[in-house]
Amino acid sequence: MAFFDVLQAETAAARAQLFTAPIFQRAFSGDIDRALYIDFLTQAYHHVKHTVPLLMTVGGRLPESKEWLRSAVAEYIEEEVGHQEWILNDIAACGGDREAVRQSQPNLHTELMVAYAYDMAQRVNPLGFFGMVHVLEGTSITSADRAAESIQNALNLPNQAFSYLRSHGALDQDHVKFFEGLMNRISDPDEQDLIIRSAQRFYYLYGNIFRSLTAEVMPCTV
Repeated sequence: MAFFDVLQAETAAARAQLFTAPIFQRAFSGDIDRALYIDFLTQAYHHVKHTVPLLMTVGGRLPESKEWLRSAVAEYIEEEVGHQEWILNDIAACGGDREAVRQSQPNLHTELMVAYAYDMAQRVNPLGFFGMVHVLEGTSITSADRAAESIQNALNLPNQAFSYLRSHGALDQDHVKFFEGLMNRISDPDEQDLIIRSAQRFYYLYGNIFRSLTAEVMPCTV
C-alpha cells in the first residue's frame, strides 16, 4: 500500500474526532453568528501567519538527502505567502477590526498547536511538520466550501468575507494531490511512523482550536 493511503487509514479515527467539534455542525446548518465567524477567522489568522515561517524552518533543517523535499517546500512557500492578509480582509468585510485582530493574541489552543509545530520542526524532526500539512489541507477540502456557503446564507455576508475559506477549499484539492505524491516518496519506516504520529497529534490540537470556539475542549487521548 502506498504510504499516503497508509497515512489516511492510520489517521481516520483522529480525523473523525476533529469533525465532531460542535462548530462544524453549527456552520453547516447555519447556526452561527457574525461574532463566532470572526472568532474562527481570528484564530485562523493566528496560525496561518506562521505557515511561511514554519515552512522556511522546515526547508532549512531538512538534510541534503531530502533535497527533493526542500524543493517542494519552496513551492509551498511561494503559494502560501500572504494568506494571513486574506483572513484580515475577510474580517474587515464582516465588519470586524482587522488591526485589532492583528495586534491580538491567539487563544491557548491555537498557541499550543503553533508551538508544537515549531518544536517538531526545530527539535524533533522537520519531516514531522508534514503531519500538520496533512491535517490542514485535508480538513480544508472536506469542509471549507460547504461551510462558506452555509455561513454566507445565514449571515448575508458579501463574497469578500469568504476569500480564505473558498480559496482553500479549491486550492487545497490541488495541494493534496501534490502532497500525496510527496508522501509516497517517503519509504523509511521510521519517517513514516513519525509523520503518522505527528498527524494524529495535529488532528487533536487542531480539533481543540475548533472546540475552543464553542468552549468545549477534548481531553488528551493521544
